[in-house]
Amino acid sequence: MEELLGVQHGVLTRAQALACGITPDQLRWLAASGRWRRVHAGVYSAFTGPMPFEAQVWAAILRAGRGAVASHRTAAYLDGLCDDPGSAIHVTVPADRHICAPIEGVRVHYAHRLGRTRHPTRLPPRTRIEETVLDLVDDTHDASEVETWVVGACQRRRTTPERIAAALALRKKIRWRPMLESMLVDVAIGAESPLELRHLRRVERAHGLPSGARQRRVSGSRVIWIDVDYDEYRLRVELDGRVGHVGEGQFRDRRRDNRTTVDGRATLRYGHADVFGDPCGVAAEQARVLRDRGWPGGLRPCGSSCTAVP
Repeated sequence: MEELLGVQHGVLTRAQALACGITPDQLRWLAASGRWRRVHAGVYSAFTGPMPFEAQVWAAILRAGRGAVASHRTAAYLDGLCDDPGSAIHVTVPADRHICAPIEGVRVHYAHRLGRTRHPTRLPPRTRIEETVLDLVDDTHDASEVETWVVGACQRRRTTPERIAAALALRKKIRWRPMLESMLVDVAIGAESPLELRHLRRVERAHGLPSGARQRRVSGSRVIWIDVDYDEYRLRVELDGRVGHVGEGQFRDRRRDNRTTVDGRATLRYGHADVFGDPCGVAAEQARVLRDRGWPGGLRPCGSSCTAVP
């Protein structure tokens, strides 16, 4: 039983306890004496005190029964896709089952392909990372959250656009499919944050600007990374929306900008307020610098209310 409790973070079912040699009378005594605690119907923790998150997840999975796995935000937290597990434990069970009685603190989902989407080895049992991302996307009504989950998973190096795209291709129905397919292409070419994705779409493409190289590595006396590099026109764009642009990050940014100035390159820097709040203004400013540096093109209005083109 000790091995089982070790694997399941101190949580087990009544059936498991009986299989390990605990009698029904002993089980009742353990619960009544407070040495064990009833977490859900037929599920116990073999310890007292606060329950760690993993123990809560195990308790929910065991209560949900056959084939249940952690999913959605719970699986995302377990795999490092987010820093907040949320207020409810999310579990998914096979679609051929139905859990009638509500489970306190647990949200139950149903899936037809759970055998394929379940991770083969990780514990507590959970969905594969790519499937977790797609489940979260399918569960939201907010387009910005779609960007956050997809870009965040790739930015944290938990998965790749190609793996998400492969999982997406196997789903018959999913919300946001056209947006997802387009976004995965953009992330694959280097847009690594919602800010970079928005710059690519709403500033560069929407206004007919030339295509810059995303997340380009530049070597020399020191390796640096450029968010968007218009190498032909000696212009670099830095997008300050990620963690790390304070303290030492600011010093690295200044050192990078100083280097580009010495090299004869111009650097433009924008944040969320610029790219999300005034993409037309950003496009107009970039176009002026690009034209000064030899770009022969012209701006294209992004719509009837575009302010980038007089």
